[in-house]
Amino acid sequence: MSLIEQAAKRLEELRRAGVESPDSVIIPDTHRATPLPTPEAAVHALEKRMGPAIAAPNVPPDGHEMLDRVRQSSSPDMKARDARSDINLARLRSLGFVTPDMPRSQIADEFRVVKRPIIHNALANAGGKTNQRNLIMVTSALPGEGKTFTAVNLAMSVAMEFDHTVLLVDGDVAQPRLPSLLGVRSGPGLLDLLTRDDIDVADALIKTDVEKLTILPGGSRQLRATELLASEQMAIVLHELASRYPDRIIIFDSPPLLATTEARVLATHMGQVIMVVAADTTTQHAVSQALATVESCEIILMLLNKARQTEVGTYYGYYAANAR
Repeated sequence: MSLIEQAAKRLEELRRAGVESPDSVIIPDTHRATPLPTPEAAVHALEKRMGPAIAAPNVPPDGHEMLDRVRQSSSPDMKARDARSDINLARLRSLGFVTPDMPRSQIADEFRVVKRPIIHNALANAGGKTNQRNLIMVTSALPGEGKTFTAVNLAMSVAMEFDHTVLLVDGDVAQPRLPSLLGVRSGPGLLDLLTRDDIDVADALIKTDVEKLTILPGGSRQLRATELLASEQMAIVLHELASRYPDRIIIFDSPPLLATTEARVLATHMGQVIMVVAADTTTQHAVSQALATVESCEIILMLLNKARQTEVGTYYGYYAANAR
């Protein structure tokens, strides 16, 4: 039995029980050619007239189940509740990541320094061709240089801002890591937005228990991922992400530039590129090659990772020595 037939049956049962249908409710008639209201509209109109405490007698169990199903499917907050997922902050802390509830630390202060010019660039009026500077790609020349570590820490640090929200996108569609790393559920994501007509951006976003941090997974794997990232649909999705909320910083965890072609294509849409370089490991030649692949981006920032000592580290060492 279709949903319309079930709604018609339910309304007829209520009518027989002595509950008059509202004027705005039309019981579906298979012989009528005029457009009919949806079952949801009929049930809501009837419930509004009846009030929450009124129930018709002798309603079969499947009638109640149908009402519950209609009520849930029409609830505007249902998708948002289903999409919420808690991040495993304790695990992240144990792995050395920045978390909003951690005490002041060297790594947290380092990313406070890192994020400031990025946020400034994102909010500045673009004088050149780039007008979506809040789209930020974190990448590296080679695997293992710390791009995901940097992307997650940067997103966590931006989420602690008073005036900004952050969307962290798993752009490493070949080897997506964010859901398992953060401990959040996986589901429809970026590539699904490019291939499916039955979901929109809101369906793919995962709200988290970090108030200002939202996650967009990579989505279902596709054989033609590179072509999808270069498509017009990708440009449309990115424009919607970048323009829907003016205070949102969007961070993409991208594949390494020299290992895949997806990162190079993704970079053509970005307003800023952050190149993570592993200290004492990545060669100058590899860095030069990687930079050549993203030269179309107007803003490219370099971040030295895995350094044995930094200026912030020196400060913390001085502070600890004098605090004894």
